[in-house]
Amino acid sequence: MILSALLAGILILVVLGLAGAIDAVRAPGGAPRGAAGQGAWLYAAAASITGVSALLSLASLAAPPETLVLPLGLPWIGWHFRLDALSAFFLFVVDLGAASASVFAIGYGRARHGGHADEPGRVLPFYPVFLAGLGLVVLADDAFSFLFAWELMSLASWALVLVRHRDPESVRAGTVYLLMAVLSGFLLLLCFGLLAGPAGSYGFAAMRAAHPAAATVALALVLALLGTGAKAGLVPLHAWLPLAHPAAPSHVSALMSGVMTKVAVYAFLRIAFDLIGPPSAWSGLVVLAVGGLTAVLGVLYALMQHDLKRLLAYHTVENIGIIFIGIGLAMVFRAGGEGAAAALALTAALFHVFNHAVFKSLLFFGSGAVEAATGERDMECQGGLIHRMRTTSFCFLIGCAAISALPPLNGFVSEWLTFQAILLGPALPDWGPKLLIPADGALLALAAALAAACFVKAFGITFLGRPRSAAAAVAAETDRLALAPMLLLSGLCLFAGVFPGAVIDALAPVSRALVGATMPVQGLLPWHSPPGVPLGAIVPVAAARSSYDGLAILLLIGAVTTLAALGARRLASHALRRAPAWDCGFPDQSPATQYTAQSFAEPIRRTFGPLVFGVASTIRVPPPGSTAPARIEHVLHDRLWEIFYAPPAALVRRLADALNPLQFLTIRRYLAFVFAALVLLLLVLALTP
Repeated sequence: MILSALLAGILILVVLGLAGAIDAVRAPGGAPRGAAGQGAWLYAAAASITGVSALLSLASLAAPPETLVLPLGLPWIGWHFRLDALSAFFLFVVDLGAASASVFAIGYGRARHGGHADEPGRVLPFYPVFLAGLGLVVLADDAFSFLFAWELMSLASWALVLVRHRDPESVRAGTVYLLMAVLSGFLLLLCFGLLAGPAGSYGFAAMRAAHPAAATVALALVLALLGTGAKAGLVPLHAWLPLAHPAAPSHVSALMSGVMTKVAVYAFLRIAFDLIGPPSAWSGLVVLAVGGLTAVLGVLYALMQHDLKRLLAYHTVENIGIIFIGIGLAMVFRAGGEGAAAALALTAALFHVFNHAVFKSLLFFGSGAVEAATGERDMECQGGLIHRMRTTSFCFLIGCAAISALPPLNGFVSEWLTFQAILLGPALPDWGPKLLIPADGALLALAAALAAACFVKAFGITFLGRPRSAAAAVAAETDRLALAPMLLLSGLCLFAGVFPGAVIDALAPVSRALVGATMPVQGLLPWHSPPGVPLGAIVPVAAARSSYDGLAILLLIGAVTTLAALGARRLASHALRRAPAWDCGFPDQSPATQYTAQSFAEPIRRTFGPLVFGVASTIRVPPPGSTAPARIEHVLHDRLWEIFYAPPAALVRRLADALNPLQFLTIRRYLAFVFAALVLLLLVLALTP
């Protein structure tokens, strides 16, 4: 029953997309904003209904998975759909992001500065289709419907990336994204082909029942990791993220970063834990290594960025790495027979899936509000916005603290649970996990520290200090409808950090389905905590080992802050003395004397630049007596791009240039080529035994 309602909601989204396309064609110069707003309300309503349905399904712990077959697709297969605990959780994440993004889109459209006239008309047809593709991927129960929905999701999001189709950067972003999407779909096609076997059993139920050879399982798992990693943003398959996210509208960027990458995580979990069966230890070690490398490189690249949306895109890479660290730990523990540890690691990964969807959507909404108010994404052109955009700055600060894993917000809980799982690594007997798990723990700690530094830079340069441009000096708060989902997501960041037991207990059915074990029941609210556990605390393993009490930390922070404020007010002198503001010894109060985004990142660049970025520095010092300014220039190289992407691109260009004369041949030469090809094929058939 619930599954039918979910599919009906997805069908409504497709119909709305078709209606939006017709409306965009009829309206010269793009659909009117009123139509875009009405459509966004309908998208939000449809997403909210399906999200509530998914949450109800997840809450029905004893309910068996619900299945449905439609007479569509391939004649002898049909479209199979399945709603179980794993799909219900990810569908809730999808619909939470979709509903909040749809409401934000209305206010974002009202407040946007310098938007293209035809942008609403180009968004309106593809946006609901994108949402429908996200939902269909999660519900698909056979390879054909899964890949169809996967490509639908990819093509719709590609069209949204190309909304500003006259911008060369957007065209380049769309090209790279489309190539990576094609690669992702092709690799998953090969993976499902291996799992289907010679019989061609493309239904997921048949794949679960099959027992392929070990070599087939290994190859299918590698293909699944590469195929889903290309969509999720695992290093070095992340190249499209920093290009596509800045090019798309902010609410679409929030969906691509906060939701679509999680659908890719779902796909890997579905294949690795469900379709293939119990994972092996070596596969978990591979996922661990890739996750740790992705987390550190993602945050290092983020620190070097001045474009706010580009910075957030690279932080998506970092958080995807954190999620895959938890997944790798779960695979290793599951292979080693440590069910409780596997449940802890998997719960940490799923908790971070939810957390990242919440605070990354919040941060992209905040960046969109800043861009709408100032017309700029470059942090060097911002500054002082905390005085003009108070609500946006407050919500953005909540998101920065959450993604930096600061208590009592939600980002801290999931990373703390991941560290608790890492501390259980010595219980495994093999040397591989004993060496790699602590190394991943060190990489995770480094990534967390660098993330905090990065968001001090992001918030400080964007919202604090004095305005660095005329647009920032006259910026105004964004529309109220854009603020509403930001406040909602800020509240979810606080709720999930203060009452994490509610989220952990909700994830128990997913953990039981994938690894056959769950974490101990934590209790929904503080007064429901298990006996012997402090009020509001969560206990991952045992109370004697470790516990976390978000409510106590929140109350402590509130009490200390209140006492400090009262003490300063009571004990401070009431005498008033006016003096110029201290500005590091410079009498000129120009914004040029402030810290810049580059100066914040300079210590990190000096430490990691030569190894990671291959920095080339040029220092120009004028001779004595000259009044010319001294200059220092740094050129950062994307070594991953230069190693993995630049050589194939150069090869394709050379081949294209070499084959280009073929299009200018005469008809007789074309016929000669066709005849030669036919003769060659006949020879091959004749010589084949």
